Amino acid sequence: MFVLCSVCALSDALLIVAGVSGFFVLVKHTPYLVDMARYGGAAFILWYGISRLLSALRGDSHMDISKAKEADSLPKALLSCLAFTFLNPHVYLDTVFLIGSISAQFGDESWKFGMGASAASLIFFFCLGYGAALLRPLFSSPVAWRILDFVIGVTMLMLAGKLVFLQT
Repeated sequence: MFVLCSVCALSDALLIVAGVSGFFVLVKHTPYLVDMARYGGAAFILWYGISRLLSALRGDSHMDISKAKEADSLPKALLSCLAFTFLNPHVYLDTVFLIGSISAQFGDESWKFGMGASAASLIFFFCLGYGAALLRPLFSSPVAWRILDFVIGVTMLMLAGKLVFLQT
């Protein structure tokens, strides 16, 4: 769990540093990068949403948490984590553009804002990761997994639709 939380927090911190360092200015002058990220991210989110809905229908997502070995699933979890981080266009809009734009108002001290945002991100991801352990009893049920897969699938399809059909 520590490794996954660390990768999420460090990835977010990297994107925050990019935004605070002025990367948002580069992307502002090359709008096709935003479109590439938007449509590429929408395709990935659409694929993931459909796969979650199919899992909900089949009921094949049930995980026997008591038999799960962290070492066996860590590489797969890390790849998923990195894909959801760096293929998600919203992370660029929220982290690079938004935080980068807000930090610009602090001039030479924008790095302090970036450090604070990175610290908040670290706290968020570790609370999320370790807080998930509290939900283990709930997710010992196959029905809970089917419901979760359905909710994730619908949410992902809505996000993909928003990315494709609405201007961000």
